[in-house]
Amino acid sequence: MNTMIAPSILSGDFSKLGKTVEDLTRAGADMIHIDVMDGHFVPNLTIGPAVIAALRPYTTLPFDVHLMIEQPELSIADYHKAGADILTVHAETTHHLQRMLKQIKDLGAKAGLALNPATPPDMMDYVHDLLDLVLVMTVNPGFGGQAFIPSTLHKIHTIREKMNSFGDHHVLLEVDGGIVPETAALCVQAGANVLVAGSYVFRASSLEEGIQALQGVQAH
Repeated sequence: MNTMIAPSILSGDFSKLGKTVEDLTRAGADMIHIDVMDGHFVPNLTIGPAVIAALRPYTTLPFDVHLMIEQPELSIADYHKAGADILTVHAETTHHLQRMLKQIKDLGAKAGLALNPATPPDMMDYVHDLLDLVLVMTVNPGFGGQAFIPSTLHKIHTIREKMNSFGDHHVLLEVDGGIVPETAALCVQAGANVLVAGSYVFRASSLEEGIQALQGVQAH
């Protein structure tokens, strides 16, 4: 499977998000990564369903919506209705993970499971049959621009081995946090095939250059 790039609009200009989504689409992004934060599960507050709905007409690319929120089961239907194609929830936010993932699937969305840096990979063992994506956080969630945590590489490798043993070859393995070409290459080598990047893409001389640099990484 080719490496996919999912730029995070968290690093974009919030006064021009529609144009940002259009520009990322033209620049060759594979998905649009949307970080939803509630100020409780993580110490930051971003956007909700109304903004996602407003952005939906600006691209046909999948909306990869990462819910960093408490009690996501109360609002996942709203996010799906707003245009989310993939809904990724954190294992740390619920006591009933299987039920919440099934709720996402029943809506007709793809279900993702996010794991914080200190959350063990075996959280996926009993829900792998419901997953379309596993997101390994390579920083602690809440803010963009953080440094990559090297110990997460072992987790990425472990999850890839689990996916292979389960026969879950369709499941995407996504990484998010501190992604630049050097860390991206390490993540791809460990088994990741979706790279979320915000700061690096938006600080490049052009969005096209930032995306192409990540698309061109080779495992080493």
